[in-house]
Amino acid sequence: MTRLDFIPGTLCDERMWSRLTPSLGDGFEFNHVPLHKARTRAQMQQLISAHSAPSAHLVAFSLGAYLAIEHALAHPERVQSLVLIANSARGLSDAEIQTRRRIIPMLERNAYSGMTRQRLREVLHPDHFEDQSIVDVIQQMALDLGKDVLLAQFTASMERPDLMDRLSEIACPVLIVGAEGDQLVDAAILRDMHTRLPHARLSMHEGSGHMIPLEIPQTLAADILAFHDAA
Repeated sequence: MTRLDFIPGTLCDERMWSRLTPSLGDGFEFNHVPLHKARTRAQMQQLISAHSAPSAHLVAFSLGAYLAIEHALAHPERVQSLVLIANSARGLSDAEIQTRRRIIPMLERNAYSGMTRQRLREVLHPDHFEDQSIVDVIQQMALDLGKDVLLAQFTASMERPDLMDRLSEIACPVLIVGAEGDQLVDAAILRDMHTRLPHARLSMHEGSGHMIPLEIPQTLAADILAFHDAA
């Protein structure tokens, strides 16, 4: 049985994968990296090292996918395959950095009551904005993990080095999954990443925003199954 080590994104935990794992069948064992326990980038990398297999199949989303790339570059012998979902190896866009710089002082001054409607519109496809089965998972993760985790993750992960020129160093098989409607990650960057990775396949989808594992879990499961069948 193949073990998959899941690395979530900002203000996410194992619930990020709750709609995906039932569609992956019985051929996998699931393990979750508790990224929310870290307060610095160094601690995030320590958690990935401590909670992933010695020769890992990493499935990583957003911030987690960027960290998975860093882990694979630092420890190539420890990564057997990579699934990178909704993430740019360039780091955050200028627009997202400006958004975070605006949000951080507000978070520091005020009580946190979960993700705003505006932010939900930024991370979800319009078809899913009113889908409570998706929105409720996002909001519950946000409320449970809370303001301190969000501030720590926003601050620790805002300045990310551009890793595009180093992607050619990654020798393991890689699956890149993106959404044409993702407002946070430009689809053109994912296509550029695909050209730079020597053993990569790219799967782009309509009908989803940034939160691919929650929005189109069956489609993502089919991508992952096909990727591992071909490996």
